[in-house]
Amino acid sequence: MSGTEKKLAERRAFNRATPDAGALAQGIRAGVRTALARGITLVESSRPDHQKVAQALLAELLPETGKAIRLGLSGAPGVGKSTFTEAFGQFLTGRGHKVAVLAIDPSSARTGGSILGDKTRMELLARDPNAFIRPSPSGGTLGGVARRTREAMLLTEAAGYDVIMIETVGVGQSETAVADMVDMFVLLLSPGGGDELQGIKRGIMELADLIVVNKADGDLIPAARRAQMEYKTALHLMRPKSAAWQPHVLLASALKGEGLSEVWEAAQSHHEALSGAGELTRLRAAQARAWMWTEIREGLLGALKADPKAAKLLPELEREVAEGLTTPTAAARRLLDLVVGGQKGA
Repeated sequence: MSGTEKKLAERRAFNRATPDAGALAQGIRAGVRTALARGITLVESSRPDHQKVAQALLAELLPETGKAIRLGLSGAPGVGKSTFTEAFGQFLTGRGHKVAVLAIDPSSARTGGSILGDKTRMELLARDPNAFIRPSPSGGTLGGVARRTREAMLLTEAAGYDVIMIETVGVGQSETAVADMVDMFVLLLSPGGGDELQGIKRGIMELADLIVVNKADGDLIPAARRAQMEYKTALHLMRPKSAAWQPHVLLASALKGEGLSEVWEAAQSHHEALSGAGELTRLRAAQARAWMWTEIREGLLGALKADPKAAKLLPELEREVAEGLTTPTAAARRLLDLVVGGQKGA
């Protein structure tokens, strides 16, 4: 079979309604971008037949995952996440790295659709042959992180991308969600001095392995330096996440491409420090266990909602709870007793 015929055969396999896991895995290993995109679409699908193939695909590719540096990027809207991600991604590809960006877009509360604007905002990086950008709708998932982001991350690693960046919507608890799936959590902030520091929740600061004060250019340089000192002081008053790493506070200007090498040096130093102390292995193992329990909880909830006995009882329980005739705990126990046969009065 010639090279052209082989490519055509692979393309036909990718275009089937239900893809073949083996052919898809072969394409992903070979770095075929359409195969990777199709694989991520597959793991994001809610169709049972697609999920069956997706899990077979992940099982086949799992031994080839785990070699990338996983970075989470978050920050309030307007801080310049997409600009920073594009500039940092281009810096890394210029150094010979293959970069995958999994950008989580907010979903519409009414339609469930997403804006999917990150690929448009990162136009230069999207055209880079050594970069792969995948915008995914959050789907209303708690924390604004797409439910299948973890699996998409594994697929990009199997495709040979050695730096994975997950950019969140930066709302509410998205920081906690993304911190639970990456090696290093990077918090992007704008120059704001004391006023900005007062507005940052302590819990978010405690999650950060690295704080980057973005937009440190022009007239904002003095404010950025003041903010840097205040964030450093604040971090020293908090217990670090790891005994092997003290969080850094760096200045950067994504617009001018300044400070990016320092950010990458910090990411490498963090990875080496955690690896040397054995903490990276323990961190990823703990994340995998937490991921499993998340899947168990979501699977049980889905099964509960699909149970015909539960569907019949739920409206009555919701009405009784809303009218104050019973407590939410008692209502939940009645439902669980009915479906899973729990002990009465437990």
